[in-house]
Amino acid sequence: MLGNALGNAIEISGARKTFGQKEPVLKNVALEIRNGEIVALIGPSGSGKSTLIRIIAGLERIDRNSAGAVSLFGQVTQRNGRTTPEQRLMRREISVIFQQFNLVSRLSLLTNVLVGRLGRVSFMRGTFGVFSKADKVTALNALDRVGMLHLARQRASTLSGGQQQRGAIARALTQEAQLILADEPIASLDPASAETVMETLSSINREEGVTVLISLHQIDHAFKYCTRIVALKDGEVIFDGPTNDIAPEDLADLYGIEGLELAHGPRKPVDGAGSSRMVAGDSRLQGAA
Repeated sequence: MLGNALGNAIEISGARKTFGQKEPVLKNVALEIRNGEIVALIGPSGSGKSTLIRIIAGLERIDRNSAGAVSLFGQVTQRNGRTTPEQRLMRREISVIFQQFNLVSRLSLLTNVLVGRLGRVSFMRGTFGVFSKADKVTALNALDRVGMLHLARQRASTLSGGQQQRGAIARALTQEAQLILADEPIASLDPASAETVMETLSSINREEGVTVLISLHQIDHAFKYCTRIVALKDGEVIFDGPTNDIAPEDLADLYGIEGLELAHGPRKPVDGAGSSRMVAGDSRLQGAA
């Protein structure tokens, strides 16, 4: 495990991101996520959730004309729009789970899961797909962990959406990543599959201590599985605090009037998730502090 239980898995300061001549997608975002947390990242479409996840993962860079920085497990990976040598070192510690699963359809589930070992094997072995017995045991254990061991030899193209997403989670486990970034992982799944995927991510967080940041549109899942919510609107963090501290009125302001209905999903007690935070002077979430 990188760092320690009291340290931060993610630290972001002054993150600004602009595409072309458009308005910034992110506006001086600051965020800290402690080791071992499971955090929901919520907000309407276009609020910057996916961009923020991609910046944390190193798939996008913050603007060069900003004074922003990104650190993972105490290592600075971006500063002033430039990646650092530590970014490459951190890649194997971060796994990104996308909405569309990103499995190679013609390959078996087991082979897809073994791809998670590429950052931990030599370049030659990775290039030719030569994995050791220990690597295969790790992959099979990961598939067993997500309830997919019986489908290990099946082609990815024959699996349902929920099964493919659990395969992507098994790949993250095989990678032995210490940080899982899930970008709308249940957006295209049926309700039963969505519950299974969220429960799997939650149990990995509880039992393995892996830090999990999940971008979600389904607010009820954030209430049920996450101890903390970070809300983005127009590229800014407007709420950051324990799940139970966000009020129906806050959600109505964030999403529109339908937020009042979304707010009535199941909530669970939050233990030690910290106190809520509202950006100073921001009146859009009056009940958040």
